[in-house]
Amino acid sequence: MVSVGTVVWLSSELMFFAGLFAMYFTLRSTSGGMWAEETAKLNFPFALVNTIVLVASSFTCQMGVFAAERLQPRRSGGALQFTRWGMNEWFTLTFLMGAFFVAGQATEYAMLVSEHVSLSSNAYGSAFYMTTGFHGLHVIGGLIAFLFIMGRSFAAKKFGHFEATSAIVTSYYWHFVDVVWIGLFMVIYVLK
Repeated sequence: MVSVGTVVWLSSELMFFAGLFAMYFTLRSTSGGMWAEETAKLNFPFALVNTIVLVASSFTCQMGVFAAERLQPRRSGGALQFTRWGMNEWFTLTFLMGAFFVAGQATEYAMLVSEHVSLSSNAYGSAFYMTTGFHGLHVIGGLIAFLFIMGRSFAAKKFGHFEATSAIVTSYYWHFVDVVWIGLFMVIYVLK
């Protein structure tokens, strides 16, 4: 039931982001010249590295899910024996990669503000900060969920099906956030 509920909730989140995409495209269609001028200020290589880190975090998240499905919350070997890592090690790495992404977004915001692109500067600034900002809030929500899941694994007397299910539905959310970012990256940075 938890999995089904999560999928239904993510469907509503999909509609929320569809609205943000619609806003972005509508503003873009009415402000073509401004869009060309403002998108030239984006740092594509920086955003690409940030995107690669976030997408890679989906793979580390899934490795954590595989460990949770084996009912293995912690590593059974040395710290560098990745094949013997448990859910907590993989989720910690995922958390760090997600935090790197959020820090990268904050850095990009600072760079754009120095270029006089802010939320209130023009339609482009509003669209850029609204779409990427709401996505960033969703990433932060995912990071909090990872902390909660890892904390729960330490608090549980025995890691079982309930804890594994929680890890799995958290991964649904994380993969969703990553897929949304791929769409945003393509629209904002590639289709300038």
